[in-house]
Amino acid sequence: MEKYNKYKDSGIEWLGIIPEHWEVKRIKDCASKVKTGTTPSSKDGDYFSDGTENWFTPVDIKNNVINSSTRKVVKKSFIDNQISLFDQNSIYLIGIGGTLGNVAISTTKSSCNQQINVITFDDSICVPKFNFYQLIVVGNTLLSWCNYTTMPIFTQTATKQLELALPPIREQRQIANYLDTKTTAIDKKVNLLQQKIKHYKAYRKTLINETVTKGLDKTVKLKDSGIDWIGEIPEHWEVKRLKDVSKIFTGNSISDKSLFETNKDANNYIATKDINIHTKGVNYDNGVYIPKIDKSFKVTKKNTSLICLEGASAGKKLTFVDREVAFVNKLCAIKSFDKNVFDKYIFYSLQTDLFNSQFFELLSGLIGGVSLGLLKYFNILVPAIKEQQQIANYLDTKTTSIDKIVKNIETQIATLKELRKTLINEVVTGKVKVSA
Repeated sequence: MEKYNKYKDSGIEWLGIIPEHWEVKRIKDCASKVKTGTTPSSKDGDYFSDGTENWFTPVDIKNNVINSSTRKVVKKSFIDNQISLFDQNSIYLIGIGGTLGNVAISTTKSSCNQQINVITFDDSICVPKFNFYQLIVVGNTLLSWCNYTTMPIFTQTATKQLELALPPIREQRQIANYLDTKTTAIDKKVNLLQQKIKHYKAYRKTLINETVTKGLDKTVKLKDSGIDWIGEIPEHWEVKRLKDVSKIFTGNSISDKSLFETNKDANNYIATKDINIHTKGVNYDNGVYIPKIDKSFKVTKKNTSLICLEGASAGKKLTFVDREVAFVNKLCAIKSFDKNVFDKYIFYSLQTDLFNSQFFELLSGLIGGVSLGLLKYFNILVPAIKEQQQIANYLDTKTTSIDKIVKNIETQIATLKELRKTLINEVVTGKVKVSA
């Protein structure tokens, strides 16, 4: 793409040089309204039940075009002056929290909560879609401008003082149309790749489930398991409780990690956060180590399954360790003590619908969890040891192949997203010229 003929210093640190004919204006000088949203008062009635009108919150604002909110309000909230109604093509800028700087442009008249500053641009000066794209670039810098100790805040007043670089309105429209076309094409590719990932992940799950519950031989004769919710299983397989084939125990919590930073003569310490919920991989290099001489910590041998029993990740975070480790109390170790039960086969058994149906049926408590006492009585299907090894080896090969494909697709997605980001940045800052 070509550059403009002449440039000048914008006087704005994040922007640098801009085309000579572009103007720098504060938002307050090119917007008809800048206002912060509000939340309807619960003291004055219920403004949310059966709501039909858009009321955006930060969860909706993702540098995107928005037309429907996660939460809705009733029309009465506008009549009662509980909230403001913002015009179509207004821009929503998050002004507080970890997603500060994220923006969106609404295709409908809408409202929002007090975490969001709303900008309605003067359409005689600005093309809102151009401003939207430029504010995506500006938004990436806002967090560094905030002075804060606990929560970053970018106020309505600060929003008004933000400076934008504006080409003539015809050129703004040309740039906006160009970016609409290009980003839509990129987004379509990303969406197709994301659908592929969903397909491969679903296939991976189905493959494990069918192989561990029916075996590799699809012609094998089946028998009634004797348990209604398990159904038929290969006739030479058995149903066993986890407690009858494995040692099951939880780990220990740590109150001060700074006391455990030396890796000499020590075991890795695994916390729930170190387990990847999607790949089942584990991060051993977290900087926390338990001295081997410290016998107050429980340790499990290599080739052990670790599964989370408590909290939002209960039953979802699972891994298989390749070394001796200590681990947090929210994790449970399941290690075979039966010479006829293969550890890696147990790991795959913990990923089946059979296991999940037992686990999630028994989730209880405010934070959600399954007790160790109950887990011990969970059933797994047990074929002969040789067949377990064959199943585990087969699934190792297949899942490794699937995981490589997924990782490759994720790399493609990351590349496309970076291309999108770079394209927007270069075009709306005038570093490259959009030809007519």
